[in-house]
Amino acid sequence: MKPIALALSALALGVGGVAALEAQPSPPSKPGLVDVSRVAGGTYVADGSHSLVAWSVDHFGFNDYFGLFGDVEGTLTIDPANPSEAMVDVTVPITSVAVVSDGLRDHLLRPGKDGAEPDFFGPEPEPARFVSRSVEVGPGGVTADVSGYLTMNGVTRPVDLYVRFTGAGTNPMNERATIGFEGRTTIQRSDFGIDYALPMVGDDVTLEITAAFEKQ
Repeated sequence: MKPIALALSALALGVGGVAALEAQPSPPSKPGLVDVSRVAGGTYVADGSHSLVAWSVDHFGFNDYFGLFGDVEGTLTIDPANPSEAMVDVTVPITSVAVVSDGLRDHLLRPGKDGAEPDFFGPEPEPARFVSRSVEVGPGGVTADVSGYLTMNGVTRPVDLYVRFTGAGTNPMNERATIGFEGRTTIQRSDFGIDYALPMVGDDVTLEITAAFEKQ
């Protein structure tokens, strides 16, 4: 084949290839986007099936061990025109703790020996509860510092959360407007009367939160 014919054939193949690529269907877009203009005002309820609180704590200086709390309940009230006035009130059942080790879960929830106080929470602990008192929204409205009060193990202490907005849109499964957030903080367990095995087991407990709220 002559060079000109080869060139024309290559051009035809190239054009055909581009057309084939353009004809391919676009992948579906996710329903949630990090776009604050999508946030609708009102009261939202925590999606307990998709909201989790992860914790980690140092173990004897060897490694961290960690677990999850689920079944989160509560509400978020938000006005996009005044995001600093947002209010959140959530509870986290301590008995919902999930860990890989059955032995660790048992230790966290077992009663004290011979009638003594339990090492950690005991078998029937009240849920932990966080109630916000102020919200300082960062530039762009995507991050915020949320201050509030955490009640756990019968003790209430101030706690500050660093929170990041992770998406808003309509959940295709139930057609509800949904907002997502992630948060992070560190607390001292001794502040809440949980001082077993200090300092061998760390006092600092890192909490990482992922939460979805659905508009009612």
